Amino acid sequence: MIVFLLLILVIVMIGLHSRTANRVGALERELEAVKADLAKRQAAALPAAIPAEAAAEAMKDEPVSPVELAAREAAEEEAAPETQAAVVSEDAGTGHETVIPGPAVPTTRAKGRENLESYLGARWPVWVGGVALAFGGIFLVRYSIEAGLLGPGARLTLAAIFGLILLAAGEIVRRRFSPWAMPQISERYGNALSGAMIPGVLTAAGAVTLLGAIYAAHAIYGFIGPASAFILLALVSFATIALSLLHGQALAGLGLLASLATPALVASEEPNANALFVFLGLAWVAVNAASRFRRWTTVPMLANIGVGLWAIVYAAGAETFDPMPPALALIVMIAGTGFFWPGARYGTDLPTKPGWRGLLTRPPLKITLSVAIMALLPALVMILRQTEEGGIVLFAAAAVIATVAALGASRPWAVWPALIAAAGAVFGIAITALSWLDYSVPIPADGQPAPAPLTFGNEITVYLLLGAVFAFLGFVFLRRFRKSEPEFSIVWAFLMPAVPATLAFVSFLNFGNLGRDWTHGLYGLGLGLALLAGAEWLFRRSEEAPEERIAPLIDWPANLLVAGSFAGFTLSLHALTNGIVTTILVSVLGFAYVLAMRLKPWPALPWMMAAATLIVFGRIAWEPTLIGPNSLGTTPFLNALLPGYGIPTLLAAATAYMLKDSPDFRIRNVMQALASLAGLMTVAVLVRHAMNGGVLDSRVPTLGEQSIYTLLAVGFSGVLMTLDLKSPSPVFRFGSMIAGVIATVNVLSLHVFALNPYFSGENTGPWPFFNLLLLGYLLPALAYGLVAWYARGRRPQPYVVMLALAGAVLGFLWATLSVRRFWQGENIADWKGFLQGETYTYSVVWLLIGVALLALGSRLDARSLRLASAGLVLIAVAKVFLIDMSNLEGILRALSFIGLGAVLIGIGLFYQRILVKKDGEPAPTDSQESTP
Repeated sequence: MIVFLLLILVIVMIGLHSRTANRVGALERELEAVKADLAKRQAAALPAAIPAEAAAEAMKDEPVSPVELAAREAAEEEAAPETQAAVVSEDAGTGHETVIPGPAVPTTRAKGRENLESYLGARWPVWVGGVALAFGGIFLVRYSIEAGLLGPGARLTLAAIFGLILLAAGEIVRRRFSPWAMPQISERYGNALSGAMIPGVLTAAGAVTLLGAIYAAHAIYGFIGPASAFILLALVSFATIALSLLHGQALAGLGLLASLATPALVASEEPNANALFVFLGLAWVAVNAASRFRRWTTVPMLANIGVGLWAIVYAAGAETFDPMPPALALIVMIAGTGFFWPGARYGTDLPTKPGWRGLLTRPPLKITLSVAIMALLPALVMILRQTEEGGIVLFAAAAVIATVAALGASRPWAVWPALIAAAGAVFGIAITALSWLDYSVPIPADGQPAPAPLTFGNEITVYLLLGAVFAFLGFVFLRRFRKSEPEFSIVWAFLMPAVPATLAFVSFLNFGNLGRDWTHGLYGLGLGLALLAGAEWLFRRSEEAPEERIAPLIDWPANLLVAGSFAGFTLSLHALTNGIVTTILVSVLGFAYVLAMRLKPWPALPWMMAAATLIVFGRIAWEPTLIGPNSLGTTPFLNALLPGYGIPTLLAAATAYMLKDSPDFRIRNVMQALASLAGLMTVAVLVRHAMNGGVLDSRVPTLGEQSIYTLLAVGFSGVLMTLDLKSPSPVFRFGSMIAGVIATVNVLSLHVFALNPYFSGENTGPWPFFNLLLLGYLLPALAYGLVAWYARGRRPQPYVVMLALAGAVLGFLWATLSVRRFWQGENIADWKGFLQGETYTYSVVWLLIGVALLALGSRLDARSLRLASAGLVLIAVAKVFLIDMSNLEGILRALSFIGLGAVLIGIGLFYQRILVKKDGEPAPTDSQESTP
């Protein structure tokens, strides 16, 4: 009986919906006609003799229909305020009236805002009344149960009849007493009370009552089976969604909630995944069809979330997992979103923001974000189960991700689906790699042969095809929307090479043959050629149609495809070659792009050499020997390091030279910096190899090795300074000073303390002069002095002073440690103590160095050297008075003080006779020094 009544209800609702649709169409046509007539009437000016109040009264007294009245109100809201109120003032002197135009006032009474009275009297009682009706039905059933008045069947029948009565009452009230049929309420409050529509509340209460009766008939009393309950609940849910076209979005939400809860309410011993997701798909289609007709966005968002959650629950909890039903339901949801919400129609009347912010906030934002996220999450859960269920799960997940990407390429408002699909593809292959990590290294059992290694044919095929889909969709989007969607075109021009290259690289490293993999190699080659052809196509279109250029100076989509082609070719090189060959060929590939500048003036071409150099640096950081430590020879310089480091360095330097006159200063500076760094690194690695017996490892360098690095850094600073003088460049200018600062830090931390033979105990060698102290201190001191002299007037004064002081410190250390070596022998470690002759010799040597620095500073007119001389003399004075006085005895103590006094008097005479001019004027300071 209940089934029969519900079927009748559905048929009646369908008929009512058809009739209502016809009536609404007729009313809309009549409304358009009335609007046109009103526009013609407003175009004709009213007679000037008729006052505005009389005209308003005349229009008010004229009998009109409710449709015409609503049309007048709509026209008055859209029209600009053309009627100005006249302020009449009377001149006290003349008695004449002056008409002053006042602010615009509406010709009809303004609609009142919803105040506390209207809220308490019209909105709040409606909702509470609806809830009271629902509770009344529940309590009535409960009373009948407690009193034993009726049996279960009678109670359920009465509940169903009560629900039908509520539905009928909602329809009667909607037809006779709705605000649309009451022009006074509509004129007074407009849509202020639309959220308290009495027909919608009654209909919702009736739907809830019917759903409760059906569920009780199945779950509590067992009158109907799971199939009948499922069908009845679905019919009521769909009928509620259909009625939402008449009663608003809230009722649609109720129908959606009932549809999503129906599978959970009806338990079955043998759940059918196909039936479940077919039902969810139909519910989703019904909700979106109604929402698209009424332009709702909240209910479709909730529908996307509901379907996605059901797919996640099924994928995570099903014992026997069949990926096809949820995958097909998600694909229907994604494709249906693109069908129901076409960008060419939706949102054209909404204000949009230009630029990137407008792209990321285009309507319908709720729908695009929800459909992309709730399709991606179930796909990732499916990928988590691929190790249990096989390759079909991976295919289904990839199909969902590809469909989301297709939505992002087919609609100009779907930027978030495009980005989220790309992220989902990368996360998917990461999950696949991590999930197979425990299985990738087979461990043999005790006494059993080692199992065969795993093969990853399905994984490689799926992810390479998914990358190819992104590349294809990018071409499709650029062909359709490149002119009209410049920002979105940049997004797709980045995704179409980035996603395939990333998926292919991860697939090669995790599932491929690292020795030589033809599958990934040919894939990278094909990807590179396709993207290079795409770049040529885009550049040619820009040349043929200049108005299609994205920017006046650079065409980002075309240049991004150039970069993508380089990534594809780099993948091919890594898959087909290995070791030092790959390192050299990557740099050759980058240089080939530079040579292509003679054929194509594409701005991205030279940047590929910069990318190639960075890749070479990365490979060197991963494996400094390039061919493995066991294969690297011990011959100094003439080994695999020379071509492995040298060829990329020479190509980088050649590129920097070719770009010296380039108008793009950014790539010029970048290549100059990379070439300089590569050159320094090459020499340092060769020195490291030679100084450690042909071994490259992380051991702490000796003082001799570190001294060579310091000489290289100081010399590198001087070379960059020379290049800057010949060809001014910020890279050379700042690079020279950075190299000098790094060398000085090494001096202060390593030469003075960590590697000092006095602290480390390192042997200085048997030769008296040509020993470790010469290499570790005197040669770097001379290098610092030369660079400081060369930098005078060319670099900031603090930098020059820093170099000079670093050289002075190194020279001081050389002289001091040489004195100790003279007295102590080859080992000058601190544990040996000091001799009296040694202590006296320090004073003599320090005073001689101070005098020499003073003479040199006077000769070169360098105040910094004279200050260094004064500082050293002060140190000698302090040593004589604090150390020599207490430690020396006899003639040595006397000679120490006699020598100190003689030197100090001589320095005074030197300053008086040399540094002071004969006419009494002081000598020029460093600020007055001439620049060479």
